[in-house]
Amino acid sequence: MSDQMLILIALAGIFLLLFLVIRTKLHAFVALLVVSLIVGILAGMPLGDVVDTMEKGMGGTLGFVAVVVGLGAMFGQMLEVSGGADRLARTMINRLGEDKAQWSLGITGFLVAIPVFFDVGFIILVPIVYGLAKKTGKSLLYYGIPLLAGLAVTHSFIPPTPGPIAVADLVGADLGWVILFGALAGIPSMIIAGPLFARYISKRLHVVVPEYMNMEEVEYDRELPSFPLIASIILTPLLLILCNTFSDFFLDEGNIARDIFTFLGHPFVALTIATILTFIFLGTKRGFTRQEVQDIANKGLEPAGIIILVTGAGGVFKEVLIQSGVGDVIGNMMAGSNLPPILLAFLIAAAVRVAQGSATVSMVTAAGLVAPLIDILNLEGPILGLIVIAIASGATVLSHVNDSGFWLVGRYFGLDVKDTLKSWTVMETLIGLVGLSVALLLGIFIS
Repeated sequence: MSDQMLILIALAGIFLLLFLVIRTKLHAFVALLVVSLIVGILAGMPLGDVVDTMEKGMGGTLGFVAVVVGLGAMFGQMLEVSGGADRLARTMINRLGEDKAQWSLGITGFLVAIPVFFDVGFIILVPIVYGLAKKTGKSLLYYGIPLLAGLAVTHSFIPPTPGPIAVADLVGADLGWVILFGALAGIPSMIIAGPLFARYISKRLHVVVPEYMNMEEVEYDRELPSFPLIASIILTPLLLILCNTFSDFFLDEGNIARDIFTFLGHPFVALTIATILTFIFLGTKRGFTRQEVQDIANKGLEPAGIIILVTGAGGVFKEVLIQSGVGDVIGNMMAGSNLPPILLAFLIAAAVRVAQGSATVSMVTAAGLVAPLIDILNLEGPILGLIVIAIASGATVLSHVNDSGFWLVGRYFGLDVKDTLKSWTVMETLIGLVGLSVALLLGIFIS
């Protein structure tokens, strides 16, 4: 089969995926599987090989992603139920003062979204935004945008959140590099799209707490966990994973310390340790029974299941592209482009994001398309971490009416579509563009 025909098949597959998700409202998990089947058959793969390839793609992806996302979901659920997220916000505001509440909320969002899903973190912390806006008379956006920026940046850039975990696995990137580059790209993204943009937009859009969201501030019936405890538990898995990555550079192979860091810093081990710490110090030590801790953990796995399956289907799509030969053609075509791989990865993810809305689907689709290019160019090491950040950045920009986050923010802030575009959409786009800029800058020094 000619290269031109394989490219047409790939393009048809992508358009079919978008049609199924957008127009027919077919679940992304099923849509990715259907498209993978059709692409494999049209590309001339034997029917038995199509099924075997799909099984290989699903198993190879879920072997890593399911464990990490599952542990992260339980970790985050314990943080939510214990009041840990609320403690972070209150302590940051108390220590920095209300005059620096923007920065407190941005930093809090940045930390909270490491273990907690974006929408959950926002819903938990938005009452604090309401309280500050009422007290100071300032626009809700003055405090809300920094919180949203902090949550969105970490949700897109820093494992163990599902998006970067999925992309890192699909492109073969080391999580240590993803965490490091995610922080380097995320901090300036949070500052520019958060406090700085909030000062600008809040002067042009004065938003008050919507009447239907007026509520009494929730008080916990038990003492909140301490700030040092929460910060330590959140940072433990990140530091262990980073130690694993850097031990490969600074310690010789066979060194006992390197072996220990490699073991403790594997995402499975690091997140297992962190999750057990939450069960003990945020669970049983704080009065929860063992059964209650188990119920909380089970509750956390409910939303994780959907993300795990969509990511697995993304792995199926990637594997079919590779085994059918379509991936090699796409990879060679992209390799012949004058654009750097980091920018190509961003543009592909951004195109899918604008078309169908879901950041997760955009990430896994873009990763599947970019993976063959990585093999053809023999890319490895730190550059793969930057490609993950580029894909995450592309999947963040230009959130609009086909994105559930767009409507969530609009409802909680009482914004119409026009004002949500002016605030939330611009904030998301700033995050993506700053993230891309940092990735391209770092790419100059790494390549």
